[in-house]
Amino acid sequence: MIPEWMKEADTGPCACSPAAVSRKKGFVQRSISDIANFLMNSLVSEEYAKRDGVLQALDPRVKLFSMVLLIFTVALTQDIRILIITYGLLLFLAYLSRIELFYFVKRVWIFIPIFAGIITIPILFNVFMPGAPLVTLFSPGPAAHLGPFPLPDTIFITKEGVMIAAIFTLRVATCVSAAVLLFLTTRRDVLFKSLRAFRVPKVYVLTLDMCYRYIFLFSDMVKDFYLAKKSRSVKRLPLVEEQRWVGGRIGYTLVRSIDMSEKVHRAMVSRGFNGDVKLMHIYSLHRRDYVALTSLLGFCTVLLLIAQKIILI
Repeated sequence: MIPEWMKEADTGPCACSPAAVSRKKGFVQRSISDIANFLMNSLVSEEYAKRDGVLQALDPRVKLFSMVLLIFTVALTQDIRILIITYGLLLFLAYLSRIELFYFVKRVWIFIPIFAGIITIPILFNVFMPGAPLVTLFSPGPAAHLGPFPLPDTIFITKEGVMIAAIFTLRVATCVSAAVLLFLTTRRDVLFKSLRAFRVPKVYVLTLDMCYRYIFLFSDMVKDFYLAKKSRSVKRLPLVEEQRWVGGRIGYTLVRSIDMSEKVHRAMVSRGFNGDVKLMHIYSLHRRDYVALTSLLGFCTVLLLIAQKIILI
């Protein structure tokens, strides 16, 4: 027989408890949550690389060369119609690679393109970009100045400024989408090894690989720090005290990382490490790789010809 008190569910602290008064996350807890979200996104990205999709089936060298070429071509494109078509093509490739479109779009647009859009806000106004008026805002009147700079009689949003801002933001979004698509559909170790096929120095490739590999270990270490602190805390500390604790843990983590790097290097040398990391993955080009590379080369060539106004559309 199970006693009745063991069947009662724990409903948490009572309303009079200090733990129930404030449910707001502290400075340290927010930092740990951000680290956990980073780890979760990284693990999800590795899961996408294991799926049976179109880009996952391609040789990593072909994907790396293709995406770098596409980014370079898009950076030279000024036609918004071509940018829209290219971005739509990337969304279609993401769909064929079994990547949820909402996750893909959110991962791209939530950071860099929005930041690029904020940068281009001044270009919208005739104060910085003269052009035809699109939306009139206000009239400061004649002889108006902003500090030492004279202002026009009427301030409005120009058509040319809107077009330039839209082209710049969409270009950044397309380039970021291509890079994100490459990372989502390729394992990190294989992608780093592909850099060696393009004569990237070993030391750079090895540094990238080791940084990515051990960032998870040190993230777990940070979580252990916080768990130990929380288990020994009776009440919440002031913000200044928490920040001081975080600063001390950062210094200790730096010492631990230096010590671990020396131990790991000695362990690698004792096992025959000579500066180059060997992977079991064997590169092999198939017909689909040649078809994908030829198709992208043709597409990028057309984009470059349009960018140089050799082909008019």
